[in-house]
Amino acid sequence: MTTRPVDGHLATITNAVDGDRSPSAIAASVGRLIGHGSLGAGDRLPTIRVLARALEVSPSTITDAWRRLQSAGLVATEGRRGTFVRGRRQPDEAGRFWQVPVDPRTYRLDLSTGTPDPHLLPPLGPALAALHDEPPVVSYLDAPTLPDLADRLRDDWPFPPETLTVVDGAMDALDRVIGATVTYGDRVIVETPGFPPALDMLELAGAELVPVPVIDGGPELSSLAVAVAGGATALLLQPRSHNPTGWSMDADRVARIADLLRGTDILVIEDDHSGTVAGAPLHSLGTHLPNQVVHVRSFSKAYGPDLRLAALGGTASVVDAVVHRRQLGPAWSSRLLQGVLLHLLSDPEADRLVSRAAATYTARREAITMALAERGITIPGRSGFNLWMPIADETNALIALSARGIGAAPGSPFQVGPNRAHHLRLTVSTVDDDIDTLADDLAEAASIPAGRRMRS
Repeated sequence: MTTRPVDGHLATITNAVDGDRSPSAIAASVGRLIGHGSLGAGDRLPTIRVLARALEVSPSTITDAWRRLQSAGLVATEGRRGTFVRGRRQPDEAGRFWQVPVDPRTYRLDLSTGTPDPHLLPPLGPALAALHDEPPVVSYLDAPTLPDLADRLRDDWPFPPETLTVVDGAMDALDRVIGATVTYGDRVIVETPGFPPALDMLELAGAELVPVPVIDGGPELSSLAVAVAGGATALLLQPRSHNPTGWSMDADRVARIADLLRGTDILVIEDDHSGTVAGAPLHSLGTHLPNQVVHVRSFSKAYGPDLRLAALGGTASVVDAVVHRRQLGPAWSSRLLQGVLLHLLSDPEADRLVSRAAATYTARREAITMALAERGITIPGRSGFNLWMPIADETNALIALSARGIGAAPGSPFQVGPNRAHHLRLTVSTVDDDIDTLADDLAEAASIPAGRRMRS
């Protein structure tokens, strides 16, 4: 680690501290220096006594300031070596998320999206018409969740939640839970492969990702046991229709994971991103550890990506923190949209269409999986509408498919840790014909070895 001269830092800091020399003011001044780049990652800060003498304050004042900076993840104390500036990823840096999407206009067939088939979504017209005579919302002080919707959600929740709220989609829920519970340096257990935006959120929060492989129905238990013993504070997992593998955990897997977590303080964050179109039953850790679980239920794959609503329920210590913090911002998700969702959840015809969509996705996935199996490619998982396809080389496979007008998501952004096998994530929600031709194209792309030069 390269460091700049300590004396230079001393001058930089003392010149930046102007007037107020309280711990909070000193911490704010140093924080601005870090934010502006005047102090960079790896820089060693002056000792407490040296800076206290220079600023004419007590050593306890500097100690308090350093503690505030450490809590914010901006500095780290390394014993007798001193206190150092920590590097922090900035939101404008390209994370995993931006490595996945492609421009759908580029391809005749885009398998990169992770989105449902728009032709299988229930129409919103009847729900909107039913709300025509509803009184407008005129108060900022109403409960953030419509009471009738909350009751409906509780009736279908996988375990009795201490409290429940509605937010702007599953990613909003995960972002708010992570913001409320994860501090800089926390060890968070994640699945690998996992969902890139959620991994980005954790890294931006300063978490250390502890990867556990997803194999044969869920997280591999021996690796999970090691991760749990390593002092983790949270576990992020997808209980069913895992994206990208398609695995759904069964009751036995969930019970065994609960046994590993019982007696710990590890918070379980469950992302049920596909909800009722998952094509598999839901088994939640909340049935075993209700005080350690927050469960996220998305509705966008069943009712449309623009219905930006998800339910968040579970242990009150986390959900209430999200609700209270949200009161300082948007406070609630559109109650108009909540009314639409309530109508959809209560409408037998909408329920029939969602069930039909789930069956259709399962059939499409099975058809392509079987066609690829005939060509020597084994696809894991049995649910959802994503495929995790093993390939010889990621770059060559993407180029080969692009040349045929097919878009796919690279597998590397989904993976954590050094052991990354080559894969593509394929969304097959809209694929309902010419399965054999598509399987031929996929199998050929998957077989191209590394080192072979490809032309797009």
